Amino acid sequence: MSFKRHIPNIVTLLNLFSGCIALIFAVHGNFVVAAMFVFLGIFFDFFDGLLARKLNVQSPLGIQLDSLADLVTSGVVPGVIMFKLLSLTVDGPDYASYSESWNSIFHWQNFKLSLVPLIGLFIPLASAYRLAKFNLDEDQQTYFKGLPVPANTLLILALPLILEYQNNDVMNSIIINKWFLIGLTFLSCYLLNSKIKLFALKFKDWSFKNNAIRYVFLIISLVALIVLQFAAVPIIIILYIILSIIDRKNIH
Repeated sequence: MSFKRHIPNIVTLLNLFSGCIALIFAVHGNFVVAAMFVFLGIFFDFFDGLLARKLNVQSPLGIQLDSLADLVTSGVVPGVIMFKLLSLTVDGPDYASYSESWNSIFHWQNFKLSLVPLIGLFIPLASAYRLAKFNLDEDQQTYFKGLPVPANTLLILALPLILEYQNNDVMNSIIINKWFLIGLTFLSCYLLNSKIKLFALKFKDWSFKNNAIRYVFLIISLVALIVLQFAAVPIIIILYIILSIIDRKNIH
């Protein structure tokens, strides 16, 4: 039995491991460290498929394992983060205070729960549905149908990072707004499972002619990140969708 065929799966499991650690920090409200491990998981997610193709060891097991890892790293984690952000908008007593009784979780006297933050958990549901459809769709080899779950994760992760590092009152007031967060949740769920064809960042060659849309996207995204930092992420996602619609005739 060749060890080579297990290498991509090990990298996929590192994605899952990173996602599990990110989930722990997200539950405890440490979004910065959670984001770091999500970024690490997405890094592993990029390289597991690349390794499988380079080593010529692609397998149905690897495809299923990849989706299961993505569901945690790029599905459950952003859902928990949205849950926590929405919890900040709930009126009344400190919503986070219920977590103090986790050591006595089987004693429910002090347990508080609001329905509004649970809307954030629609993101893992939509992500799971999108990943299942992706595994069954043989057309999505050179393009994506609907927003990829890692891209949606970056969109959600940008929100607490903007709050942490941008220190902009206008952006903060928008992010910590219940209706904005609810609207963004439903929008992300729609985009994940929409029929919009989006180009993939896969280069068959390095010529500008065959990859003009990709080069334009990468250059604008880099400039936006330098100028706007984490606030650039939502703009980049919008740009990605707009450029894909403009170039839809070449997406196949």
